[in-house]
Amino acid sequence: MSETTNTPSASLPGGTWLLGDVTVTRFGYGAMQLAGPGVMGAPADRSGALAVLREAAALGITHIDTAGAYGPRVTNQLIRAALHPYPTSLHIVTKVGAVRDQQGGWIPARRPADLRRAVHENLADLGLDSLEVVNLRLGDAQGPRPGSLAEPFEALVELQGQGLIRHLGVSNATAEQVAEAQSIAPIVCVQNMYNLAHRQDDELIDELAEKGIAYVPFFPLGGFTPLQSTALSAVATRLDATPFSVALAWLLRRSPNILLIPGTSSVAHLRENVAGAGLQLSGEDLAELDKIGR
Repeated sequence: MSETTNTPSASLPGGTWLLGDVTVTRFGYGAMQLAGPGVMGAPADRSGALAVLREAAALGITHIDTAGAYGPRVTNQLIRAALHPYPTSLHIVTKVGAVRDQQGGWIPARRPADLRRAVHENLADLGLDSLEVVNLRLGDAQGPRPGSLAEPFEALVELQGQGLIRHLGVSNATAEQVAEAQSIAPIVCVQNMYNLAHRQDDELIDELAEKGIAYVPFFPLGGFTPLQSTALSAVATRLDATPFSVALAWLLRRSPNILLIPGTSSVAHLRENVAGAGLQLSGEDLAELDKIGR
């Protein structure tokens, strides 16, 4: 939808967006960090993890991103323990297409049988009869890889026809794979790596915005290799803010179809993220930041 179609939220920065027919806050929460080290196993502080999820809901966040591979299955079970039965306003987006090995590696699992099993595990762990949005995770841990997504995506379309999935998206995808998915069935979101310094999807973001499709960037500050930028640090210092806050605020300003899912295992940090994303950036700030990735 266009920016004017989405009603701004009074309590969270960025207002809302429509994922198909599902209204979510543009500021969401990513649950990946609630699992143990390396996104494997249970958290050291289970009560703290549950508190973060409950605080996210209390703050008005209505978009929680997760995956069965986180833990594996740990974050989904935490979400259910913290928030089930879910408020009607809360919407959970999950991913399928990868599993974990014993060393914590991310192994592609995109055969139709793999995807059917993953969808049913997500349903069981989250305590749902239908998943609102399911992203097909493509590529590998190093990023997107070219190739057709027809077979796995059509398997998800079949599960959608059975009523187990409402809406579909893709993750870690090339622009060609996004186009191929759209030729098979409607998608409501694309979830790729994108931030101030990694702007390879600029054209794709603008194309998706015109079609009313959300773009959900992961690693907004570089992920496992934190973004190093004198310009970012300079703007943050000038605004008496953290670089992470500036990066989140820039993403919300970059395009109205960008949805944020920053993760944390701390209630205090969650509140800081919400406040930081509401940072007001001037035209001068934006011009300085825009130069980083260009």
